[in-house]
Amino acid sequence: MKVVERIYREERLWLRRTKRKKIPREGREGSWCPIAANQRWSLDFTSDALANGRKFRTANLKDDCTRECPAIEVDFSLPGERVVQMLDRVARERGYPDILVVDNGPELRGRAMDGWADDHGVQLYFIDPGKPTQNAYIESFNGRYREECLNQHWFTSIGEAREIIEEWRIDYNTERPHSSLKYKTPEEFAAARPFDKTQWAQPLELPDGSAPAPIAHAAE
Repeated sequence: MKVVERIYREERLWLRRTKRKKIPREGREGSWCPIAANQRWSLDFTSDALANGRKFRTANLKDDCTRECPAIEVDFSLPGERVVQMLDRVARERGYPDILVVDNGPELRGRAMDGWADDHGVQLYFIDPGKPTQNAYIESFNGRYREECLNQHWFTSIGEAREIIEEWRIDYNTERPHSSLKYKTPEEFAAARPFDKTQWAQPLELPDGSAPAPIAHAAE
């Protein structure tokens, strides 16, 4: 395997596109769908490596109603403080969410995230350990992001990675009609779904420190 990786690195080859894995239908029952922007965001991390082998991470943010990706933060290290900076930057443009769905990573369980949530009235919703389907919106997005962006490029620097990933994010939001959005782009769909805290798809009470069976349907 290491020989193959070395050849890919030396020859600057792209990886072959892989088939997307679908989430089983039985793992998507009993969930609810937000009906306006900012009712619920999802956050998750992915990782990749530069041409020299140095690994980097990306923090991916998604609005579960509009399917928009408001931000992808890219760096070698993404501690909780850095994640909070990204969230505040997005919120300055579109406001804060009611709920943020996350996993149990240390950067999301720390003081920085707790303080951010308390300061802005955001409820952190931690999925059960080992249950990524409870955060199916962002998991679906991560699969497409890796297939269409990370696996298709051989990044020579962190700056190049940021530039290419940002170009892909903008294209995803503005040029990609989604069947789940009646073939509108996320940006077009968002324009018709303004944030309204008085309306919900259905009431949801979130227990502290746990998550019920799946919170979100997989999304295209």
